[in-house]
Amino acid sequence: MILLKILLLLFIFIPSVCKSSGFDDIDSSQIRVLLGDLKLNSKELEKIKMVSARVIIDGSTYGGKIEIWKGSEGYYLINVVKLEDYVKGVVASEVGIKWPLEALKSQAVLARTYAVAHILRNRNRNFYDVSSTVFHQVYSFDKITEEIEKAVRETEGEILIYNNEPIMAFYHACSVEKTEEAKEVFGKEYPYLKSVEVPFTPSPHNLWENKVSFDLLEKILQMDSIENVEIISFTSTGRVKELKFSNGKNSKIIKATELRRLLNWKILPSTFISNIKIEKDGVIFEGKGYGHGVGMCQWCAFQMAIEGKNYKEILQYFYPGTKLVRMNGTN
Repeated sequence: MILLKILLLLFIFIPSVCKSSGFDDIDSSQIRVLLGDLKLNSKELEKIKMVSARVIIDGSTYGGKIEIWKGSEGYYLINVVKLEDYVKGVVASEVGIKWPLEALKSQAVLARTYAVAHILRNRNRNFYDVSSTVFHQVYSFDKITEEIEKAVRETEGEILIYNNEPIMAFYHACSVEKTEEAKEVFGKEYPYLKSVEVPFTPSPHNLWENKVSFDLLEKILQMDSIENVEIISFTSTGRVKELKFSNGKNSKIIKATELRRLLNWKILPSTFISNIKIEKDGVIFEGKGYGHGVGMCQWCAFQMAIEGKNYKEILQYFYPGTKLVRMNGTN
């Protein structure tokens, strides 16, 4: 199931710019990535061994050091890779590989900022910093192009900070009309994550329509014989906040963000639901955009780059009040 091939390990050192946070005590030259779409439930873990290898999991390739850990429910692989190589893997996985350079550079800065923030948060209390899936940032060594190499190289070591701390660099695929307020999704306000108007883009996610069967809805909501679905509240940006499902006798109110999670996100691309149609065997949801809607809209960055904006202008638009800095000592 897992192929291991010997791979030369490279190493760099990037000290921190954020000394007030204790960041200088943490090695940020490397990041520890839990590979695969795994739910880690094991409490007692044992490190079995470390190898320098190339690993292929579910068709995705990873390189660097691979740590093998054993838990009560099975084995886990941790990819220990230098930060800049990790950023290349995220950019290649998160956006179109043939996108404009300035859009790729915007994504590189955000991927690095997100990683650094999670290294700070997790390094001293967990055996990994981030996962390789949408739970954090999608990451693999596949499809790394020369343009991506250039985007990462030209932004090497650069992160966004606010009050001398790396920001929570949330981003998403596509917003229509405007982005979402952070508090509506994450339950917390951030001064640099406010709703902003966005340009029209050529995104394939501008409009969508998906049908969800009653069988699936009844399973995830633990209800019988659902007959009706209605929107009962909206966020300040016009996205759906809560929906009510009923079967004639009982009803259940659920947050739209939670419904997306229960449906594994892709089935309900966003909470910007514009219409609901009830059919005999399920519900058709019509909507706009893709993702949680907070922070930089990747397709908007694409459009802004096409229109001549550079990555610094793009980042400042979506994260007002932040500073773009280069971590001290970057090689």
